[in-house]
Amino acid sequence: MTNQASASKLVEIYFYVCKKYENQLQYHCEQFTNNSSPEFTDQELMTIYLFCVHQEQRFTIQKIYNFTRDYLMDWFPKLPSYYVAFNTQLNEAFRVLSQSLLSEFTPDDISLNSSLVDSLPIITCSGR
Repeated sequence: MTNQASASKLVEIYFYVCKKYENQLQYHCEQFTNNSSPEFTDQELMTIYLFCVHQEQRFTIQKIYNFTRDYLMDWFPKLPSYYVAFNTQLNEAFRVLSQSLLSEFTPDDISLNSSLVDSLPIITCSGR
């Protein structure tokens, strides 16, 4: 990743996620297992997800993982296997972060009675 603007955005997202994690998310994402201090943190995972969706327009977990493996390994050298990080760790961490983001960035003209967050596209028909 040589684009200076993209690198700057990645660092900005990382600092934002770390601040949110320290203030509120760490209490919801705490892991009570033998691996309670993993080498690859929830902050890194959430940063990758938000960066790839926002900057790189990659909307599936597999594409996000492949992009990270191919282009962001210098930034995230401890990236674990696909099944370990993106199928288990991401679900819990991002659920709590999305609730926080919705409350912080809610537009004025939105109904607060119901909300829907979906990070994956809905396939409505085949390509035929």
